[in-house]
Amino acid sequence: MIKEAMLYDKLEGNKVHCNVCGHRCIISNGKRGFCRVRENKNGILYTLIYNTVSSEAVDPIEKKPLFHFYPGTLAYSLGTIGCNFRCKHCQNWTISQIELDKAYTVEITPEEAVQRALAVGAKTIAWTYNEPTIWYEYTYDCAKIAKEAGLATAYITNGYITPEALKNISPYLDAFRVDIKAFTDDFYKEIASAKLWPVLESAKHARELGMHVEVVNLVIPTHNDSLEEIRNMVKWIHENLGSDTPLHFTRFQPQYKMSELIPTPVRKLEEAHKIAKDEGMRFVYIGNVPGHDYENTYCPKCGTLLIRRNAFSLFEYNITPKGLCPKCRETIPIVGAAHDELTVKSD
Repeated sequence: MIKEAMLYDKLEGNKVHCNVCGHRCIISNGKRGFCRVRENKNGILYTLIYNTVSSEAVDPIEKKPLFHFYPGTLAYSLGTIGCNFRCKHCQNWTISQIELDKAYTVEITPEEAVQRALAVGAKTIAWTYNEPTIWYEYTYDCAKIAKEAGLATAYITNGYITPEALKNISPYLDAFRVDIKAFTDDFYKEIASAKLWPVLESAKHARELGMHVEVVNLVIPTHNDSLEEIRNMVKWIHENLGSDTPLHFTRFQPQYKMSELIPTPVRKLEEAHKIAKDEGMRFVYIGNVPGHDYENTYCPKCGTLLIRRNAFSLFEYNITPKGLCPKCRETIPIVGAAHDELTVKSD
């Protein structure tokens, strides 16, 4: 479905200025933006994917990954077509980099999406699989209806959203799970066709707007895995997002245009984990290594096991209903509690 876009300016000569993502494209008449799904038709900017869905699933919230946001619950997850990045290692390139007319999609209205989320018992509706920012109008309308229905909402995002777009949706968006793909402009330019600073600014802004923020860093051998770069990134996160921000170092698997690389050595992920802990981050995780101890949540004060996970499943939840470590009474920052059968401790 085609619908007039939000947040754009009309310019002379039938051009338009899109203000949804960090590229801030100036689009001539008859042309599309960098995302390839927003088109200028006679001086009016349209989204070409308003209710266009390429992917629909019911996932554990841990798969996003969101570890401190309603743990043990389900997320009704939707994705569309296109992206405002060109990541050479994209695991979902078959939907993010495909042309709209070559993709298999269905139409799901915002009202239908919310009803489906409720029907499957999801706690959260999440826009994921490709970049939700380019789906802005649809996610905005969905989020408003979802909040009215009592659902939580989440962007699983590359962070390339403008301050005005983020502020506009903020009353209806609860979680902002953001990739900081690297901590150099060279990586963003060469690997993603983007810039670093808009991502950092959106992560800060999301936190300031009161959203729950978790950060993922996919560690790619020879590209963003220097310990100095990792330390610099961690220092920035600690200073700007806070020591309680969940930080996930995840394992790269060769794919798409970077299939010649090796998977990230687990030792490298463990070194990154140590750096983050040494720099004062309290909740640091290793992802894409099922069964690793650092999938679990431990009390940062006394080391008690609080949440035990394996892959995307949650097996044990020991945080008290008041959000405390059962042993030392340290406050553990978790949004919402796990479902009742996993809440095994009492205050």
